[in-house]
Amino acid sequence: MTTLTPIRSGVSLEALLAAKDSRAARQADWLAHYQQPVISLTLVTPGAVKDSIRYRNTMGVALQTCDQLLWQNRWQVLDRQVLWLPTGAEALWCVAHPAVEIKAQCVEMEQTHPLGRLWDFDVLCPQAGQVGRHSLDLNTRRCLVCDEPAHGCARSRRHPIDEVVARVEKLIDGWFTRD
Repeated sequence: MTTLTPIRSGVSLEALLAAKDSRAARQADWLAHYQQPVISLTLVTPGAVKDSIRYRNTMGVALQTCDQLLWQNRWQVLDRQVLWLPTGAEALWCVAHPAVEIKAQCVEMEQTHPLGRLWDFDVLCPQAGQVGRHSLDLNTRRCLVCDEPAHGCARSRRHPIDEVVARVEKLIDGWFTRD
């Protein structure tokens, strides 16, 4: 029996920018419609390939972890949407709870789960806009390769993309091959 594996192809910068604009429009629509905080989840996927089995499995773990957090805290979820796109998986939740508390819990997931470094949880408040780590007096994310501030390494392209992608794949493979 032959199993066909889909070819992993890269996406263009134009497609990524269009996806970002569409996500921002969905977020704005939800904020206006529900007047409650919105959680927006994407993955950290360096390189041109944004959709693969590894990334889909990683997103599945993130979805399950966030759903469990919301359920355990008994926070009312008004809406939930997951999109599996060539530009990368995206998820939105609208939650009737203070945005700052939601952000604190999302950062906790990012920092404590073995795959959390690959999750990018944004929390948007209808009144205050995006709730960032700085509003919680937290440090910025660290680089996957050298542990310096991630923003600086990404902006300066300090590390070869192949090295960063290999680090991401190692994190993912380590999680799914545990036990």
